[in-house]
Amino acid sequence: MDARLSAPAVARNRDPILAVLRRVLPATGTLLEVSSGTGEHAACFAAAFPGLVWQPSDPDPAARASIAAWAAHAKLDNLRPPLDLDAAAEAWPVARADAVLCINMIHIAPWEAGLGLLRGAARLLPLGGPLVLYGPYRRGGRHTAPSNAAFDASLRAQDPRWGLRDLEVVAAAAADAGFGPPEVVEMPANNLTVIFRRRA
Repeated sequence: MDARLSAPAVARNRDPILAVLRRVLPATGTLLEVSSGTGEHAACFAAAFPGLVWQPSDPDPAARASIAAWAAHAKLDNLRPPLDLDAAAEAWPVARADAVLCINMIHIAPWEAGLGLLRGAARLLPLGGPLVLYGPYRRGGRHTAPSNAAFDASLRAQDPRWGLRDLEVVAAAAADAGFGPPEVVEMPANNLTVIFRRRA
């Protein structure tokens, strides 16, 4: 039985995300991907960065099974088995990383998970190391498109702790965790890639 799951959004967003990653990721070292989901991004991006050890993770057992299946299918020496990692937890099963990537998580999780992501990434990264976030945000307290407003409403209907985050709030929390100001890259379908670098 094939445990690989598939998310339609991956086919749409992987190439634009990859274009940003090629510019901001180190050529070598270890990248921790938090909340890897299906594992499709991990398989695609690990192939694109043969010098990086790609460490996927997810707290959901079904997701980890899918990640492992995609990794087995990809047959890449630099793609590690997925870790059980809850971003909100104080202790992570990783001691260090040269880069941290998190795609489409902080709006589909309680805010505590977003804060935990920022704190955890700050613990792992060296000075200047990048934390790369991708997804939809509100800016200046407003949605950037009607589709984002509808998406936000649907998320909050599923769980009131979920929902699109204000970019300014995320940036302030990142500063508190030890990151510099964000580099913001406009992406297709009203998404953003937000790059923070550890400064302290």
